Amino acid sequence: MANLKSTKMGFFLLALALFWVKTYIIYLSEFNLGVSNLLQHFLLFFNPLSSGLILLGIALFFKGKRFGVTLLVIDTLLTLFLYANVVFYRFYDDFITIQTLMQTENAGSIGKSFLGLAEWHDFFYALDLIVLAVLFFKWKTDWSPARFGFKKPATVMAAGVLAFTINLGLAEIDRPQLLERVFDNNYIVKYLGLPNFAAHNTLQTVEVSAKRSMASSEDIAEVDSYTDKKYAEPNAEYFGKAKGKNIIKIHLESFQSFLIDYKLHGEEVTPFLNSLVHDDSKNFTYFDNFFHQTEQGKTADAELLMDTSLYGLPQGSAFVTKGTNTYQALPAILDQRQDYTSAVFHGDDGSFWNRDQIYKHLGVDKFYDSKYYDMKKDKVINYGLKDKPFFKQSMPMLEDLAKKEEPFYAHMLTLTHHYPFVLDEEDESIEPANTGDGTVDRYFQTARYLDESLKQFFEDLKEKGMYKDSVIMIYGDHYGISENHNKAMSDITGEEITPLKNADLQRVPYLIRVPGMEGQGTNHKFSGQADVMPTLLHLLGINAKDYIQFGTDMFSKEHKGFVPFRNGSFMTKDYSYVQGQFYDNETGEVIEQPTEKMKERKEQVHYELSLNDEVLNGDLLRFHEPNKNWEPVDPSEYKYGQSNDESDSENDS
Repeated sequence: MANLKSTKMGFFLLALALFWVKTYIIYLSEFNLGVSNLLQHFLLFFNPLSSGLILLGIALFFKGKRFGVTLLVIDTLLTLFLYANVVFYRFYDDFITIQTLMQTENAGSIGKSFLGLAEWHDFFYALDLIVLAVLFFKWKTDWSPARFGFKKPATVMAAGVLAFTINLGLAEIDRPQLLERVFDNNYIVKYLGLPNFAAHNTLQTVEVSAKRSMASSEDIAEVDSYTDKKYAEPNAEYFGKAKGKNIIKIHLESFQSFLIDYKLHGEEVTPFLNSLVHDDSKNFTYFDNFFHQTEQGKTADAELLMDTSLYGLPQGSAFVTKGTNTYQALPAILDQRQDYTSAVFHGDDGSFWNRDQIYKHLGVDKFYDSKYYDMKKDKVINYGLKDKPFFKQSMPMLEDLAKKEEPFYAHMLTLTHHYPFVLDEEDESIEPANTGDGTVDRYFQTARYLDESLKQFFEDLKEKGMYKDSVIMIYGDHYGISENHNKAMSDITGEEITPLKNADLQRVPYLIRVPGMEGQGTNHKFSGQADVMPTLLHLLGINAKDYIQFGTDMFSKEHKGFVPFRNGSFMTKDYSYVQGQFYDNETGEVIEQPTEKMKERKEQVHYELSLNDEVLNGDLLRFHEPNKNWEPVDPSEYKYGQSNDESDSENDS
C-alpha cells in the first residue's frame, strides 16, 4: 500500500490490474462467447491487457493531480462502456456497435426494457472505481507534481501495442482470417476483447462508407450470377394460385415455434394457432422447420428478410443504417406487376426502426402507425398498443382498404408479446410458468394473449367477408428467449441447452393459406425468412428469377434446404454448423471430421452472406434492372401520417 501512495506508477498498475480482472470476470459471467479450448480461454484472459495499457496509459502523459483525475475519468468511461454492453447483451445477445448507436429513435422504447435488465450484483462492476477514488482523494497530496518523461508513457503504449500484436497472432492461429471474415461479433470479443472490437467496428464503418462511394454497376454482376444459380424453379402445381388475391401478413412478435402444442399446467398455451396447424381440412400449410434469420435488427431485420429476401447486417439494423438504399421489395414489385396497394399497420410510433422513412424506399403505399389508433393508457402496454385493441381498431382501416384498393398487401405488426413480457392482470388467462426466471415465466402469458387476439382477428375477418378470398400468412419474427435464460429454458424443454439446441430453438412459425389451394398440412422442409419473398412471388404468378434474392421458393422441388444464420452458422436436415462446430442433428454430437460437402456448404453460406453485405453496403441494387418494365422506387412520392388518404391521388397520378 505504501507504494500506492508514493508513486503514480503504482497507482496506474493498480488501476490496470483492477480493470483487467473486472473485464475478465464480466467476460466469464455476462457473455456467452463459446470458449471451447485452452488457447481461447487464455486469450479471453489476456485480451484486456492491450486495451488497458493503451487507454489507461494515456493518463501517464499528464502531471501531478491531472494524472489521477485523467486516469479515473478514463477508467470510469471504460467501465460505463463495459456495463452498457453487459445490459445490451442481456437483451440482444450481442454487443453495442456504431450502427446501434445510430438508432437513436429506438432509445426511448429500448430504455424501458433496460430498466428490467439491471442485476443486484452489477454494483461490483464499479467497486474498483470506488477503491481508486478513495486512494486518490486520500493520498493525492503525497504525489509528485512532476510529469513523467516521454519515454515511460511511450513504453507503456508500446507494451500495449506489443500485447495486441501477440494477442492477434495467437488468435489467428485458432481462427484464421479473424478480421477478414467476421460474421459473429462474439468471435472478435472472445479473441480480442470489447474495446478492440469497438475499434474494429469503427474502422469497418468507415470502410463501408467508402465502399458505397466507390461502388459501380460492375459490382452487382457477381451477386446476380450467384442468385441466378441458386434460383429454384416454381412448382407448376402452385404457380399463380394466389394471383389477384388480397394478402394479409400477420407478424407474431418474439414468437418461437416451441410454443406450438406446448402445454403449461395442463393447458395448451396457444390453442388457436394449434388448431390452424392441425386443421383436418389442411387449409394452412405449416412449415415446422422454418427459422428466423435476424441479427441485431431483430423485428426490422425480419421485415427486411420477408419483403426483400436480403439478410440484415452483422451489426446494427439495415432499416436504420441503410434506410435510403435502393430496394426491390414486395410492395413495389406487387404494385408494378399486379397493381397491389400495400399497407402496414402498427400500434407504435412510426419513427421506431426508421419505418416512416425506409417504408418509402420499399414502396409501401400506406403506413398506419400510432397516430391512427386510440392510444389511451388502458389500451397500451410495454412497446405500444395491446394486440386485441390493435386488431379491433385495424379492422375499419382494413375494410376501407378492401373497398377502395383491392387487391391489397397488408402487413399487421403485433407488439404485446415482447420482452419483458408484461400484461395487465385483466388480460392474463393462463398462470405463469414456475422456473423462477420472470422473463421465461411471463413469456407464456403474453403468448396466450397473442393467440387470443389472433383468434378474435380471424373471427372479425370472417364476419366482414374478408377471410374467404384472402391469402393469410402468419410468421414469427425472432426469438423471445435469449441464451441468457438457458437454465430456465432447460426446465421448460427438459433438455440441456447446448449450442445445437439453442440453434434449434431459433425456429419460428410460418403458416400460409391460399384460397382455392389445398394446403399441405405440415411441411418439414428446412427454410427461413429469406425464402418467403420468392415463395409468394411464385404463388402470385410472378417469376422470382428477375430479382436479386438469397432465398428460394419453399414449394419448389428445387428449394435449397439449408438455412443460413446471420452469424455464419446454418441448419440443414441432417447436420448443422453452429459456433464453429459441425453437429449431427440426430445424435446432437459434434462431427469431428466433416465431409468435403459440409465444408463446401459452410463456404457457400459465408460467401452468400458476404455478397449480401456488398449489396447493402454498396447500395448495389441502384445498378440493377430486373426487367425492362421495372421502375426504381421514388421515395418522394410517398407521404405518411394523417396524409395517407390525401396522398392517394399523388401516388395514382
